[in-house]
Amino acid sequence: MGFEIQGLTLGTWAWRWAQRMMLYALLIGIGVTMILPLLWMVSTSLKEPQAVFSMTPQWVPQPPTIANYVKIWDAVPFLRFFCNSVFVAVCVTAGHVFASACAAYAFARLKFPGRDALFFGYIATMMIPGAVTMIPVFILMRLFGWIDTYRALIIPGLFTAFGTFLLRQFFLTIPPDVEDAAKIDGASPFRIFWSIILPVSKPALAALTISTFMGNWQSFMWPLLVVDSVEKKTLPIGLAYFQDQYATDWPLLMVGSLLAILPILLIFIFNQRFLIQGIRLTGVQR
Repeated sequence: MGFEIQGLTLGTWAWRWAQRMMLYALLIGIGVTMILPLLWMVSTSLKEPQAVFSMTPQWVPQPPTIANYVKIWDAVPFLRFFCNSVFVAVCVTAGHVFASACAAYAFARLKFPGRDALFFGYIATMMIPGAVTMIPVFILMRLFGWIDTYRALIIPGLFTAFGTFLLRQFFLTIPPDVEDAAKIDGASPFRIFWSIILPVSKPALAALTISTFMGNWQSFMWPLLVVDSVEKKTLPIGLAYFQDQYATDWPLLMVGSLLAILPILLIFIFNQRFLIQGIRLTGVQR
């Protein structure tokens, strides 16, 4: 029989303990691998330019300096780039979440001819790579005269099939009894949508808000195509100012990169539970 611990033999208990330790070791290894580039970025941002190419890698700069964090504001219009990114990301996120919520409610709750066919056709657009539609959308922006304007940065990102699909799946999990009671009380479809559906859909809305903001904050290719003037460039494009054909100012580039990922890092740390909960619940139907 062997020695038993809470109904388990010693061999079984040791094997399960070993499996758990191996899992922890694997997760710790993955975590360290992912955080090392961030630590190196912080280290490089505190170095003098000549120390970056030292033959002996220095994780702790000797001596550390914060001069790069002061210099970056004068080297390029960094504050302007940062504000542009905030403005564009907030506008796209707010418009995208609202438009997706309206479309998702229509596909989930309203009944009209061809609803399911229209929905599946809309979802099918997710299979088209963004690189395929980029040039046609750029031509439309040029025909509208929106090149080098905030409208070109904001409006094309307001409508995507992913947000509609995500929210529709969540709306399908909401029991219809509450809506039926509201209809008996005389509530209109928009009133039901605004006062009942949206308040109980906070996890899904938060998940879509976070993912949309993160995607637009780090967008590079589309702003690069439609924006020419320095005053309207976003932060990912602004970081390219620290690179030229023959040299790269690595300390300033690392400072800019750290400041660029800081908002995303804070948003993810404080809202990751909403992101996980919203994505988890969208796949559950009652």
